[in-house]
Amino acid sequence: MSQQVSAREQNEKKFGQWENLPGGGRRYWLDVIGRLGWRARYIKEVDAGEKTVRFWQEIYDDTGRLVEVHEKYPVDRGHRKV
Repeated sequence: MSQQVSAREQNEKKFGQWENLPGGGRRYWLDVIGRLGWRARYIKEVDAGEKTVRFWQEIYDDTGRLVEVHEKYPVDRGHRKV
């Protein structure tokens, strides 16, 4: 018999880091380090029922400065330089 995994457990496993938000939602994030020292952070905000409210990517240069944001959900707005 297989055991179903909750959306919250899936998000916790996939992203590894999170914070609780007012109203019962959460903000999850995952950092991916590039070969040249740049870092991409994937961020997902969910409501209390773990339904995705917003998803975006932030790009940081090798000094840790935010240089680009790519909003992907609910509307893909493409990359935006900061």
